[in-house]
Amino acid sequence: MGAEYPGVGTGSNGDAPPAPLVRTVGVTKAFPIESQLLRRTVGTVLAVDRVDFELAAGRTVGLVGESGSGKSTFARLVLRIIEPTAGQVWVDGVDITKLQGKALRSVRRNVQAVFQDPYSSFDPSATVGDSMREPLEAHLGLARAAQRVRVAELLDLVGLPVEFAERFPNEVSGGQLQRAAIARALGVSPKLLVLDEPVTALDMSTQAQIVNLLADLQRELGVAYLLIAHDLAIVAHVSDTIAVMYLGRIVEVGPAASVEGTPRHPYTEALLSAIPVPNPARQRERRRIILEGDVPSPANPPTGCHFHTRCPYAMDVCRQEEPPAFECADGTTVFCHLHTSGPQLAGASVAEARVRLGSCG
Repeated sequence: MGAEYPGVGTGSNGDAPPAPLVRTVGVTKAFPIESQLLRRTVGTVLAVDRVDFELAAGRTVGLVGESGSGKSTFARLVLRIIEPTAGQVWVDGVDITKLQGKALRSVRRNVQAVFQDPYSSFDPSATVGDSMREPLEAHLGLARAAQRVRVAELLDLVGLPVEFAERFPNEVSGGQLQRAAIARALGVSPKLLVLDEPVTALDMSTQAQIVNLLADLQRELGVAYLLIAHDLAIVAHVSDTIAVMYLGRIVEVGPAASVEGTPRHPYTEALLSAIPVPNPARQRERRRIILEGDVPSPANPPTGCHFHTRCPYAMDVCRQEEPPAFECADGTTVFCHLHTSGPQLAGASVAEARVRLGSCG
């Protein structure tokens, strides 16, 4: 798959450094707003707005944000379920936005998905085993006997007995069926799993089991994860990198420990403040940040920084200009005027901004 990524330089020995497994360059998705009365397009919803993104082989990037932030739309762009309006999506060295037919199908074998509701992912009239065998035949061309062997191996991999293959989806629990969904996705040995809210529909104890299973499978198989979630606590637990999305844009991205421990964007700080702390005394002492107002409509996003209408530190420049990328020493990149204008925080956390800046209006 020898195509090169744009903008990748060469190393000291003249060889190109290894490219990321997934890279998006300015990827954008705008959905038209159709008027049935006027029978024409009357506007657009900008669901994903010029997103640059990278994910290395064998690593996990957690993509977090409120409902409507564009996370799932971005996941579907990476899966090529929907077409981008602009930009590029590179997977394993190939720009998949230009592929069709067999070439696209070949790449899709390397990128599989697990969605939120396992019951909607399986044919209710087919056994779990039959649903798991379909991709084995479609992508690998395995004969029936080989399919049965592979299904048994996959079920064992996720901690399910071989007899599970003969059950129907309505005969098993949600946690068991999500394990089967993960097994099915791993059946064709992909390099990447796109996990779109994979534990949201499960109870707390089952969520922990699935999260631990995913971590074990990554260590064993070396598969990369793009983990889409709104729960920053789960994402921080399993991710190498966290990317925070707001109204179609990534506003902060960096090492998981840095983003969780030293948030640089006010939106990230607000998301973290909503995570409960097990210690009741500490929970009472924490400063809970309640964002005022609703998320603006992606059909009519605010000018400048999209977050300025809800940000307690918003300055005039925030309302007028899009914030540039600011790179911190720990590898975090943040898009926020707090670090380039006014207080000149030079990568400090939002907590330090609060002390230095006081009230901005």
